[in-house]
Amino acid sequence: MNIIFERATLTDAEALVNAQIAAFHHDAVLYPGIEIGGPPGYDSAERTRQRIEEGIFYTMVDAGQIVGGMVVFDMGQGHVHLGQIFIVPAYQDRGIGTRAILFLEHTHPATLWTLDTPAWAIRNQHFYEKLGYVKIGEVTHPDIVLFEYAKRIG
Repeated sequence: MNIIFERATLTDAEALVNAQIAAFHHDAVLYPGIEIGGPPGYDSAERTRQRIEEGIFYTMVDAGQIVGGMVVFDMGQGHVHLGQIFIVPAYQDRGIGTRAILFLEHTHPATLWTLDTPAWAIRNQHFYEKLGYVKIGEVTHPDIVLFEYAKRIG
């Protein structure tokens, strides 16, 4: 397995949607009681194309197949926000997520990294904390509570 991180192109949208659906629907298996779903637009090729054009969207590729992706936003003044990271279930628990975060932090030098993750996503919280992210707050939306994380570098 040789995962390559590449900038996403508009032609990647369908494969990215399939990877997002697989990854986010798997959460319902990992967390019984959680409804099948994901972030807004995760299952829409149109929305994925918009995110590719608006943000900095990367693919995770193994042997020519997209197995995950990640989106970052340069917020200015040394602040980068991780908007999304996802890996298809068959590729999870292989260190790819750690490699992906390290790739992003190296590729986009920043003094502040932020992200959010669902309050019920215990696995995600452990993953981010293992990489040095610290919970700094939470935001309640009508349908979900998100924990906010930050990591200062330098």
